[in-house]
Amino acid sequence: MTATLDLTLDLLRRRSVSPADEGCQDVLIRRLEVLGFQVERLRFGPVDNFWATREGSVAGSGPTLCLAGHTDVVPTGPLEEWHSDPFEPTIRDGLLYGRGAADMKSGLAAMLTAIEEFLAARPRHQGRIAWLVTSDEEGPSVDGTRRVVEWLKERGETIDWCLVGEPSSEQRFGDVIKNGRRGSLSGRLTVHGIQGHVAYPQLADNPVHAFAPALAELSTRVWDGGDEFFQPTTFQISNLSAGTGAPNVIPGELKARFNLRWSPAQTLEGLQKTVTTILDRHGVKYSLEWFVSGFPFFTAPGQLSAAAAAAIEAETGSRPRLSTGGGTSDGRFIAPMGAQVLELGVVNRTIHKVNECVSVADVEALHRTYVGMFERLLPAA
Repeated sequence: MTATLDLTLDLLRRRSVSPADEGCQDVLIRRLEVLGFQVERLRFGPVDNFWATREGSVAGSGPTLCLAGHTDVVPTGPLEEWHSDPFEPTIRDGLLYGRGAADMKSGLAAMLTAIEEFLAARPRHQGRIAWLVTSDEEGPSVDGTRRVVEWLKERGETIDWCLVGEPSSEQRFGDVIKNGRRGSLSGRLTVHGIQGHVAYPQLADNPVHAFAPALAELSTRVWDGGDEFFQPTTFQISNLSAGTGAPNVIPGELKARFNLRWSPAQTLEGLQKTVTTILDRHGVKYSLEWFVSGFPFFTAPGQLSAAAAAAIEAETGSRPRLSTGGGTSDGRFIAPMGAQVLELGVVNRTIHKVNECVSVADVEALHRTYVGMFERLLPAA
């Protein structure tokens, strides 16, 4: 068994459902300290985080490469639908099964063992290596990377390059790396009406009827066309409820949750104004709360993506595609520090599903690819 696979199995056995860490970070920290990293544990609220740094041969010379990831995982879902215990990793037909196998404990393991191999071969190198690890990526994302970044800014820390070990590949290992993400804006909408008897609609005000025309416009609107790097902005209803359950009662209010995934073609203020303008034009009586999960970020092709592409091509024989698709990641908190941010990991086809799994061969390929990236980004001193 390889060091990468062994570490992955150790992490998978820990039931670190967000925001619990269950000792995963202790495992990583012990090995990083052996390598000479200075580790600072950062607990905010119920969340464990750490920031670790190791200077190159000449302190303060060269860029800072930050390796970022999370130890928390999503809940298992129905246990009866799993073919094996989600927290007892199992290998079948070349696939490693377990909650967090793809998202993203194999990525953390591959980064750690890649750093160990790289430093064994090149103990004297240019630049500084840092780690930023949280247990609040799959949860509210309030006391995790967001808070650590605030702490780093207060100390005057800088990050030049950030490699996030999220599962970025789609069909095969290394086919896609993420160099940005769309923003995420959610709304909690309450449409106010007047409850009444369905036989006397003139004495009531049905919030479902009032909202329907506005919803039709919001859901069919072409917000923008995107650009060469970003998909168009989209609007989706995620939850909708109204009524008492009785068939003869007009509801007094309607509640809806919606989300806008937005490209840099939009602004936060512009999106909010468009939504409220449409609601107002249709005469909807409402109250609305906004929640911003993250702003869009983008890393233009450069030294970081070039190193990743070259390392992937050396491993797979193919060049990866740059993409900004998918959901949010903690890269959205790190990018505003001025860092180039890239996400590179295993295939994401089974993440957050029952029977989550990853190819054992891909885990080893990811380890080798990370070593190749480090060799290209941190030359010998």
